[in-house]
Amino acid sequence: MSRRLKQINHLIQRELSDLLTREVNDPRLKGIISITEVDISADLKQAKVFISILGDEEERERAFAGLASASGFLRQRLGERLSLRYTPELQFQKDDSIERGSHLLQLMERLAQDNPPS
Repeated sequence: MSRRLKQINHLIQRELSDLLTREVNDPRLKGIISITEVDISADLKQAKVFISILGDEEERERAFAGLASASGFLRQRLGERLSLRYTPELQFQKDDSIERGSHLLQLMERLAQDNPPS
C-alpha cells in the first residue's frame, strides 16, 4: 500500500471517529464504538471501515443498523471535510479484535491467579 493511501486511510478514520462522536445523533450509536481500521481502494471510490463495538450481540446489531442508516450522512460530511476527488462509499464491517484481546487478557489474569509465582 502506498504512503498516500495510508495517509488517506488514517484521515478517514480520524474524521469518521469525530463525526460519530460529535455529529451523529442516532441513539443506536451511543455505545462504545471504535473504528479500528480503514482500507480504501486504489481508485478511492470504496472504503471498508472496520468497526469494533463493545456490548452484547443485540447492541452490536443495533449499532450496525444505525451505521447503515447514517452512512449517507457520514459520506456527505466526509466529502465536505476532505479534499479528495471522490468521496468513497463506506462499507462497515465487524472487527472483533478488541473483544478477542479483552478475552485473552481475562484468561491470562485467571491463569496468573490460579498459578501464583513461587
